[in-house]
Amino acid sequence: MLTILGFAMIATFLVLIMMKKMSPIAALVLIPALFCVFVGKGAHLGDYVIDGVSSLAPTAAMLMFAIVYFGVMIDVGLFDPIVRAILRFCKADPMRIVVGTALLAAIVSLDGDGSTTFMITVSAMYPLYKRLKMSLVVMTGVAAMANGVMNTLPWGGPTARAATALKVDATDIFVPMIPALAVGLLAVVVLAYVLGLRERRRLGTLTLDEALAREPESETVLVGAGSGTASGAKSGAKSGGGAGSGTGEDGDAGPATADGGSDDDFQGLDPNRATLRPKLYWFNALLTVALLTAMIMEWLPIPVLFLIGAALALTVNFPHIPDQKARIAAHADNVLNVSGMVFAAAVFTGVLTGTGMVDHMANWLVDTIPDGMGPHMGLVTGLLSLPLTYFMSNDGFYFGVLPVLAEAGQAHGVSTLEIARASIVGQPLHMSSPLVPAVYVLVGMAKVEFGDHTKFVVKWAVLTSLVILGAGILFGII
Repeated sequence: MLTILGFAMIATFLVLIMMKKMSPIAALVLIPALFCVFVGKGAHLGDYVIDGVSSLAPTAAMLMFAIVYFGVMIDVGLFDPIVRAILRFCKADPMRIVVGTALLAAIVSLDGDGSTTFMITVSAMYPLYKRLKMSLVVMTGVAAMANGVMNTLPWGGPTARAATALKVDATDIFVPMIPALAVGLLAVVVLAYVLGLRERRRLGTLTLDEALAREPESETVLVGAGSGTASGAKSGAKSGGGAGSGTGEDGDAGPATADGGSDDDFQGLDPNRATLRPKLYWFNALLTVALLTAMIMEWLPIPVLFLIGAALALTVNFPHIPDQKARIAAHADNVLNVSGMVFAAAVFTGVLTGTGMVDHMANWLVDTIPDGMGPHMGLVTGLLSLPLTYFMSNDGFYFGVLPVLAEAGQAHGVSTLEIARASIVGQPLHMSSPLVPAVYVLVGMAKVEFGDHTKFVVKWAVLTSLVILGAGILFGII
């Protein structure tokens, strides 16, 4: 019964948000609360929620201060050279813009943090998508898939979890998987190329000057001068979603009106924004490298590192208190939206875990594996990693389900390392899971409805994951 209710709860949540009958925050809170009562454990709802909040509080703190830190870094111009290089490649060609989105997301993903990747990618690419009226869900989908492939880096999370759960070396998992993951990343770039060609056929190719003159009523976009998102955006034309939201897969982004904006205000990266600190460029670069090094070496907990980093970045770059307050206020919307979503997700995960739904769902899936599939447990694990890492947290999958799969594989002569490698192939899909806090940074900054993003990205993310799995089997890695 708990198995059925668990799947029913997840399905109800996904259907309601994709049909836009409820907002993600409301659905994350109310749906699990209702199912908790159905299970007959309504009296324990408070305990489950507190446990969920306690487990996700460090994540929320990390995201809050990471948004402030990298928001400040965007403001002061740390990432301008990378972004300019990508934008020079993109010009005003929709195909190049989509491919550039994939490349930028992949490069920035080297730091192992999804929120950072999405903040920088959306801040750089959003003005081009909006100005050319490209589909914003293409941007969010491509960025999420590129980040999902790169999320398998040893310091990204899943590989480390698999290594810990199965007591093997993370290097032994990741290094042999590099060829398969490279094929997966190539698949994302090829997919971006195809999606870009479709956008080019729909919109045509413009010069940048033509793009600037195309929509005189469009909103002012000053990336880096504020929170990294557009200001003054009104409701999207076709999606019926939130402010300036993207439409479905084939729809355009819909025009947005301005509050006093003009063509001259449009800047992909405003080179004259008041927040630039060119004299402090190398300080900010070294601070970021030191922060990422400390994160990889695990010198301090990640939330503590970002808290210290944000404090240093604000103090050095903006020594005057009013300027610091202005920077914090500029990023407050993103901080509030993301942290609120994380704590709402804590209700969902708390009920799933506390009621035992996750355990029953995992055991049911493992028990349904036919005996004849035993020698092919690598393939089975790879296939199961897609739905399981989407419907449950990485912690739940890697620490709860993976050891059971590994034990079943060993009974049929399949090595633990093969099972561990297969377990990470579902990450391109996992990064768009409603249980991943970073995805709310992505859709929030891009002003895309989560349901629109989900409807667009799932099929392509599944395809990318299957490409990685197929390459792993073909190369004899899995």
